[in-house]
Amino acid sequence: MASEWLKIRRKGIWLLIALGPLGVVGLQALNFFLRYDYLTKRYADDLWGAVIGNVHQLSVPTLLMGIAIVASMIAGIEHQTNAWKQTLALPVSKWCVFACKFTLLCTLLVCACTLLAAGTVVLGIALGYGTDIPLVTLLVKSYLPFLAAMPFAALQTWLSITIKNQAIPLTTGVLFSVLCLFGTAVGDWVPLKWLYLENQWNEPFYSAGPGLLLGLVIYVIGLIHFIRKDVS
Repeated sequence: MASEWLKIRRKGIWLLIALGPLGVVGLQALNFFLRYDYLTKRYADDLWGAVIGNVHQLSVPTLLMGIAIVASMIAGIEHQTNAWKQTLALPVSKWCVFACKFTLLCTLLVCACTLLAAGTVVLGIALGYGTDIPLVTLLVKSYLPFLAAMPFAALQTWLSITIKNQAIPLTTGVLFSVLCLFGTAVGDWVPLKWLYLENQWNEPFYSAGPGLLLGLVIYVIGLIHFIRKDVS
């Protein structure tokens, strides 16, 4: 893990992690400030819920795109320098290398979710909606989509590590980001809908739980494939 952290230095990944959530909050800030009177009147019964909900809706496609880009940047370091053989020649196992890449991706995503939560709080206060913040709702909307996105994180890590041409995993990420715009219109069994935390039981954990389980399955499949794959 120490070497993985060193590899991403000066790669702009931290800037990307910051720009994602700040961009989402910034767009919603523009939306609320331009339509302040209308939105405040419309959501008068739950102003904080409106801010959190709107930020959450916009953050879902951003999360999927961020997963694809960051996973590609993490794995692309070895692809660009043809260093996979040197990396795997070190006294570490293949599963450890794969696990470190995935763990690094998840750690960066948690940082992005934290920035999103903090930005949402700042936005709500700046709009004059008071300090009576629904913390449970804020944490649920900020972090549970990350758990629901585990299948996509595992898949993008798998594709980015095993495919040298990074256009393929990036295109996959773009496709997921576009398709997720229609995520709320499909059945509860579709992983893209899980990120919106919507289901017939109206229970966010029923969306995050399956995402975590499916993510584990895809992670194990990808890990097994990487271990058996000949690296050039």
